Amino acid sequence: MSRIGFSNLQTPSSHPPRDSLELASLASSSPISGRTSISSSPSASSSSRKLSLENSDPLSTPNTANRSRPSPHNRSYSVSSAFDFASNLFPLSSTAVGYTALGDPTSASLDGGNAINGGSLEKHKSLTYLNGLSLIVGLIIGSGIFSSPSQVNANAGSPGASLIVWAVAGILAWTGAASYAELGGAIPLNGGAQVYLSKIFGELMGFLFTWCAVCVLKPGSAAIISIIFGEYGVRAVVGADAANVSVWLNKGVALAGLVTVTLLNCISTKLGTRMGDMFMFFKFIALLGVTITGVVVAATGFTWNGEPNEDWRTRGWFDGTSTNLSNWAVALYAGLWAFDGWDNTNYVVGEFINPNHDLPRVIHTAMPLVILSYLLANIAYFFVLPLQTIESTNTVAVHFGSKVFGPIGSLVLALTVSASCFGALNATTFTSGRLVYVAGKEGYLPALFGQIGLGSSAVSTGNRLRRRSWLTKRLSRLIGDNDGGIGFTPINAMLLNALLCAGYILTGEFSTLITFYGVAGYTFYFLTVLGLIVLRIKEPHLERPYRTWISTPIIFCCVSLFLLSRAVFAEPFQTVVVLAFVLAGVPVYYWRVRGRDKGRRGRARDGGGSGWRFWKRWGRS
Repeated sequence: MSRIGFSNLQTPSSHPPRDSLELASLASSSPISGRTSISSSPSASSSSRKLSLENSDPLSTPNTANRSRPSPHNRSYSVSSAFDFASNLFPLSSTAVGYTALGDPTSASLDGGNAINGGSLEKHKSLTYLNGLSLIVGLIIGSGIFSSPSQVNANAGSPGASLIVWAVAGILAWTGAASYAELGGAIPLNGGAQVYLSKIFGELMGFLFTWCAVCVLKPGSAAIISIIFGEYGVRAVVGADAANVSVWLNKGVALAGLVTVTLLNCISTKLGTRMGDMFMFFKFIALLGVTITGVVVAATGFTWNGEPNEDWRTRGWFDGTSTNLSNWAVALYAGLWAFDGWDNTNYVVGEFINPNHDLPRVIHTAMPLVILSYLLANIAYFFVLPLQTIESTNTVAVHFGSKVFGPIGSLVLALTVSASCFGALNATTFTSGRLVYVAGKEGYLPALFGQIGLGSSAVSTGNRLRRRSWLTKRLSRLIGDNDGGIGFTPINAMLLNALLCAGYILTGEFSTLITFYGVAGYTFYFLTVLGLIVLRIKEPHLERPYRTWISTPIIFCCVSLFLLSRAVFAEPFQTVVVLAFVLAGVPVYYWRVRGRDKGRRGRARDGGGSGWRFWKRWGRS
């Protein structure tokens, strides 16, 4: 399906490959790098964007920090390029001033000391292959495989057909993940689709994705995970009477889980990733336990009560397979929903120690592992439970545990599902905070959300704590980040995400959220993967440490269009509502970007910019 090519691509001497690190201006690059990009194509940036770039370019001649640097004009590129990466050479990573070098102290909202201390997540790379694996696995394996494979099984009509649907859904999700792996290698920055869409189709498209993801997609999906966490947590404690418990108890537990996960992720990146690693292993062990239990039950016929299930022996595995194409579409849609989360690692590519090597490995390890785990778990369910039970219940794992081990098994499996949801909530909180953080850096949101820590001086909080006492020093060493200590996280961004998520938990209109996710989510998936094809055509010499087969994004785009068309015909009114919400982001975009660029021009005229603190300009010569 794909191949890893750690770019030894040979190109004509007049068309050297565009270096992805040069495109990204990664913080790990040499501070004296003199790279630049020259193109004859018209710039995609507005005049205000050009002005902000000229005033903030750390490699430009007027910049005092660059006076000792050699001339940057030492490379040339293809004049046939339809993209002007000159304006995009400095990535979506600074604040409301546009494309600037990572960590460049150009924001009025962050003081110079903050920038000097490295107030950028991308400059403090800490994520490893294992951390990336846990982010994808942690979000994909949430509650779906434990609680509700019924949608797939009921619509496919037979066990064999449902296994085919699970496999096809996993492979199709894999095509999307492989496409994102190529984009993440070519544009190795935090932000995921926000960055890719902005680079390829223009900033408006990136903003519209951010508008939907920050306001609805990310907090909405986290709210659904939280509610399921609360329901299974209550079920584990209350038992059979859980159906009679007030819905507000479930929501209270959901809010408690959300607050806990958010606080833990605010402490440090290390703590968030270690929790993710732990829950990833827990989920694989749980699915392995379910699989082994199912095989043992099939071989021995052991059950806690009643007769063992014989459906898998007496009925053909493809008996009753649906011949209705619409039912297969619903089954595939449900399967793809269970695999959603494969793009999770792309939101934090900029924090990987070795993104070019680790991102493809993460995706091509996580996806086959998850697909295999899902197939084996479903086979175990078929061995233990009657088909009618599997197709009619939303608590398959609890029934599975009860059938084999009685009340204790029901309790253990309920706790397992709840813990799995907690791990998924941790993964989505970690990456959602980074998405909001990048949006704040770009000026799409107030600059407050693009800060590290709680304020302009919070970046060095961990350093101050280490100097206070042996206890705080040891605490920082145990749970703090190596360079940033405690609090070197996008705290404001994660608090905003938690606040929005809490609102969805309290309102709880999940049917609309699911439709919104299906329409808006797959629209942006489609556009992002389509952007990979566009980038292949328009920028053939862009360095791509990893290249997937061209058939991979084409297949995913076709599947995305199919799913979108189904949603349009099945829920036309809600689709119109989703479209209206997306379009409502257009005036918000012009309001935010116009204000951002005007503010930047004003600060440039004021010689460094005091922003609204006009009194700081008094007394200047």
